[in-house]
Amino acid sequence: MIYNMKKIYILFFGLAVFLFFMAGCGNKQEEASDIHITALKGPTAMGMVKLMKESEENAGNGGSCQFTIAASVDEVMPKLLQGEADIAAIPANLASVLYHNTEGQIQVLAVNTLGVLYIVDIDGSVRSIEDLKGRTIYASGKGATPEYALQYILSANGIDSDKDLTVEWKSEHSECVSALAGFDPKDSESSAVALLPQPFVAAAQAKNEKIRIALDLTQEWDKLQEEEGQGAMITGVIVGRKEFIEENPEAVKKFMDAYKESVEYVNQHIKEASALIEEYNIISAAVAEKALPYCNIVFIEGEEMKDKLSGYLDVLAGKNPKSIGGTIPGDEFYYIR
Repeated sequence: MIYNMKKIYILFFGLAVFLFFMAGCGNKQEEASDIHITALKGPTAMGMVKLMKESEENAGNGGSCQFTIAASVDEVMPKLLQGEADIAAIPANLASVLYHNTEGQIQVLAVNTLGVLYIVDIDGSVRSIEDLKGRTIYASGKGATPEYALQYILSANGIDSDKDLTVEWKSEHSECVSALAGFDPKDSESSAVALLPQPFVAAAQAKNEKIRIALDLTQEWDKLQEEEGQGAMITGVIVGRKEFIEENPEAVKKFMDAYKESVEYVNQHIKEASALIEEYNIISAAVAEKALPYCNIVFIEGEEMKDKLSGYLDVLAGKNPKSIGGTIPGDEFYYIR
């Protein structure tokens, strides 16, 4: 998801370049074959579970991957900037911000998660974007992916978010669900829907069976991009410190191959992958099994990654240049092996 820019500049503006160059690779030659990886608790970590299991089983044999699962992006950025993490899974726009703040010392290895945002309702009345007119949409993530994606899709469909509907921003996803559940679907004045990401949609459905996926915002985004010829909606990417990538090309290559296999396994063996997801305390197996088909976990690298990500960043830049660090990154931002 798009990370809130105010937090980035409050916490890290003025420190990013200093920390990155001062920390470098830490003890980079002592453990050159090990890779320290940080992922967020959610779809980005879910796609890594097979690799996590294999690394745990092979621990002590050299060249292992050391994983840290973080609850928020605020935990990931310092690790990456100080060299405690060699590779990290982060929101796509944040990768661009860090690239600018470190003067090009961050590279994107692959796209790992496409869109995970969904419009849900409780009465089955929403069938198209047009049906959102006159509604109240409960959402969290103001100043982040949900706001940018929703505004883009609404405006592209001729809907004014200030005049044609009401968006009520909440601080937590759970607040959106609670507000939605408070409406009576038999009441003719009930017009509320919610904007939620996976796997939170699945978690909410497990508690309230009336909640229904009405619209997939990734599909709505793709419809627009087919017409405009730009990139897909992208939630997350996997990035690495340029210095580490250049000094450990074989280790990075092996990691990428293993990560790709892990993503394929997770998508093709949902039940088994869900058990691993619970084992690593990401979410429960029951919720994971329901959510995985809707999480859009992928592994897209090379020129395809560059085309999709650059198009996505271009859309964001058109809405708010600060959300990507000011400008579209150059070709060196993309790691092409």
